Formats: sequence, C-alpha cells, structure tokens
Amino acid sequence: MIDPERHAENRGWIESTLRNIPGFRGYLEKEYRRESDYTVRSWMADLLQKSKVQLDTYARTLVESLQIDDLPALDRARARLDQLMSKIRGDVRGYSAFFGFVNVDEQRLDAVYDQDMAMVTKVEKFVAKIEKLTSAQTPAKQVSDQLLQGIAELEQHYTKRHEILKGLANEGS
Repeated sequence: MIDPERHAENRGWIESTLRNIPGFRGYLEKEYRRESDYTVRSWMADLLQKSKVQLDTYARTLVESLQIDDLPALDRARARLDQLMSKIRGDVRGYSAFFGFVNVDEQRLDAVYDQDMAMVTKVEKFVAKIEKLTSAQTPAKQVSDQLLQGIAELEQHYTKRHEILKGLANEGS
C-alpha cells in the first residue's frame, strides 16, 4: 500500500535548502499535501480501473454461457464504477481550495488523511471482492448486486471525505 507521508524522505538537497527560506516552507508543505492527495487518489482510481478487466472477462463468460439477460445489471455496476473513478480522479488536486485563506486545523487534516488511508484499504478490499466474485460460480445477479453495494459503500466513504474538507473550509470562516 502507498503512504503519502513518506514524501519527505524523497526530498532533494535543493528542496531541503529551500525549506529554510522564510515563508517558503509553508508553501512546500502545501505542495507536499497536494501531491500526496493526488498520488493517493490516482492510485485508487488506477486500481479500480484495473479491476474492470476482471469485469470484462466475467461479462464474456456470461455471453459465452448465453446468460445475456444478466449483462444489463453488470453494465450498471460498471457505469457506477466509472462514475466513482471519475469523481476520484477529477477532484481538485490536494486540498488547495481549503489552504489558501483558511487557518487549517491539523487535527482535521489528520482526519482527512485517516479517511484517505481508510479509503485505500476499502478500495483494495473491493478489488479483491471483484476478483473473488467473478472467479467463483456466483450467480450473475448476486455478483452485480454485491458490486453495486460495494460501489455504494465506496461512494459513501468518499463523500465523507468531502464533508471533512467542507469542515476545513467552514472552520476559517
């Protein structure tokens, strides 16, 4: 699993020197957070994208076994998965809108970070669930129902992240 807090370990000597310039350190910290946020979200979206290969293989299996009536439910799950990936990828990089003019509560930032790490774990479990469901002899209706339920849980968890960020914005107002 990825850990965005390890970004500082990869810092070069120029970056380390720039951190000693008054005011520049804060700017760099914001940039680290933005980059870490982007990295985590890209990683989750990429993992979800890769899981679609298994869904495609499963759909081919349904076609080959003449279970064509079950394809629309699977397509709904794929469409919801695409929407979730678009949300995850499409969000503003970092928490930039919240760092510009707001005094940021470090505890809230920790809550966002914890939420992101929990989301990473949930995405990993969901991808494992896709693999398990599509490789077993599970009925297609049950597969699509469980996929839709799992996607709904991921969406709910991702929405919670936005609620925490909105709390950041309201805090400084």
